[in-house]
Amino acid sequence: MTFNNEKPIYLQIVDLICTRILSGEYKPNERIPALREFSAQLEVNINTVIRSLEYLQLNEIIYNKRGLGFFVSDHALDSIKAVRRKTFLEETIPNVIKEMKMLGITWEEVMAVDREN
Repeated sequence: MTFNNEKPIYLQIVDLICTRILSGEYKPNERIPALREFSAQLEVNINTVIRSLEYLQLNEIIYNKRGLGFFVSDHALDSIKAVRRKTFLEETIPNVIKEMKMLGITWEEVMAVDREN
């Protein structure tokens, strides 16, 4: 995984896991990769992965089964969607609209791009 400097690595790992949950790669009550496996896959310090998993556990996206590892919670998908939807509507869309205005892009142009995709 290629990390960027704009966001802490542990939060980028959180985003990665959430994206995998949203895509269905990790399903509710399914085990996610072990700490060492994640650390090796992403080529990051195991403590960074631990911090990511602690964050997800605190936000009830995953839960720990002692001795077995971490599993996706039943309501993880809904929780992630709610947070991402809120962020999209409150942060992403206003930034897109601002950029559109600065560049003189119309909604018709945006809809044409949408129809092409």
